[in-house]
Amino acid sequence: MIRAQSVVALGGGHGLHASLTALRMLVDDLTVDELTAVVTVADNGGSSGRLRGEFGVLPPGDLRMALAALCGDDEWGATWAKVLQHRFAGDGEMRGHVVGNLLIVGLWELLGDDVDALDWVGRLLGAKGRVLPMALTPMDITAEVRGIGAGPDDLVTVRGQVEVATTDGVIASIALDPPDPEVSPAALAAIGGADWAVLGPGSWFTSVIPHLLVPQLRDALVATEARLIVVLNLTEQEGETPGFGPADHLAVLAEHAPDLAVHTVLADRESVGDAADELGAMVAALGAQLVIDDVAMGDGSPRHDPALLAAAYARIMQQG
Repeated sequence: MIRAQSVVALGGGHGLHASLTALRMLVDDLTVDELTAVVTVADNGGSSGRLRGEFGVLPPGDLRMALAALCGDDEWGATWAKVLQHRFAGDGEMRGHVVGNLLIVGLWELLGDDVDALDWVGRLLGAKGRVLPMALTPMDITAEVRGIGAGPDDLVTVRGQVEVATTDGVIASIALDPPDPEVSPAALAAIGGADWAVLGPGSWFTSVIPHLLVPQLRDALVATEARLIVVLNLTEQEGETPGFGPADHLAVLAEHAPDLAVHTVLADRESVGDAADELGAMVAALGAQLVIDDVAMGDGSPRHDPALLAAAYARIMQQG
């Protein structure tokens, strides 16, 4: 029986939600004793974008999803997770807003502290971990994109998370504005004290890679003794990674953070398919180990199965 491990998971959106749901299961079975999510805060669309524009706050949507993922399976946790994720219908000004977003922004206004407010929401929910923002100031993602300019190789700058995620071109690189945002000391401490760090799955250019573009976060990930698990997406993503195979995702990561040490790359067996040799060569070049496992939902959708993902995480942590 290995001792319980401390884990920090980085990402955003549905990918981080799946990863945190899996890791929360490991908290329940005592494989993980301390779990922290560090969440991308660059969203400029939907309810989050509206609240960000009106109040000048961090976009709360991905933070809300992370908190919902950490709710327990008991009646209290399941009920609050549904409340947090409830989106208003109707035809009025509230249409499209999400209860959890409003709760988070309300506590930010009341308490005046982003991290303290998120901790209060976590306590209300009985969350099995802590949720922290990637940075303490709102930011925009910009991308240099080919294929939408006058010539096929011309680079055009696209600004905004939604715009980058839905571009018709091919993303060459991304950057953050501001380029060096303030980072919570709690996020840096979580990375520095973790046994394991998990990066991905998720929208590669708008949820995963941005963590490596925040100088303080990247330096903390490079310096930490935590072993880094990179979880690959199950398929290409229209707009962000068209035509990408598993090795292409890793190549982008290595290009944006060449000094990052990767311990394990986790990929789904069916998703890898005939690309296993190419992926294996890329993983070997990074000095990492490749784990190919069954971690996808069985319904054919490009989603990770939290239970299978939890089992894969547990095996990786047990092997060290």
